[in-house]
Amino acid sequence: MKQILIADDHTAVRSGLRAVLEQHAGWHVVAEASDGRSALAAAIKTEPHLAIVDFSLPGMTGIEVARRIREASLQTEVLIFTAYNSNLLARQAFDAGARAFLAKSDANKLLLAAVASLLAHKPFFNGRLSSAANGGTAEILSPREQRVVKLVAEGYSNKGISAVLNVSVKTTETHRAAAMRKLNVNSIAGLVRYAVRAQLIDTL
Repeated sequence: MKQILIADDHTAVRSGLRAVLEQHAGWHVVAEASDGRSALAAAIKTEPHLAIVDFSLPGMTGIEVARRIREASLQTEVLIFTAYNSNLLARQAFDAGARAFLAKSDANKLLLAAVASLLAHKPFFNGRLSSAANGGTAEILSPREQRVVKLVAEGYSNKGISAVLNVSVKTTETHRAAAMRKLNVNSIAGLVRYAVRAQLIDTL
């Protein structure tokens, strides 16, 4: 039996998650918590296989809970559950030791897959946020580098980008090279794929 801890300050959210999870054979919610300190205490006491932890818990954030679980050397996998679909928060969550970051708006279609993945001790990456686990998030680029990547993905040449941004071609080339280095890509196609995944542009 796989044991799961749910930590969220909204009773309705906890109840909803419990109902969904316990429909799955072999999954059992062993504890619930409504704040960060209670979540950590419950994790230490019950040592669940998985903790689903809301990012915005009172008293201690979900990311701090994840960090403390790692420091306690528990074998508990952590899924950060949040209302905020943010690359920056995702990167912070992975850095703290969480192995999944899931926006509540994606729960209907991705929750069960994320839980199954973590219970198998495999990280779960959510589409456009997947690069966060490897540090390749939009936030590591400067605002100007993000703009250059966006324009490259939209088909602008270096000269065209320079005209739009009112900078020299050399400056554009410098920003473009820096972005490619940070994102570990070596082609325009790589920049385009990144821009789509990071939602810098809507479509190809």
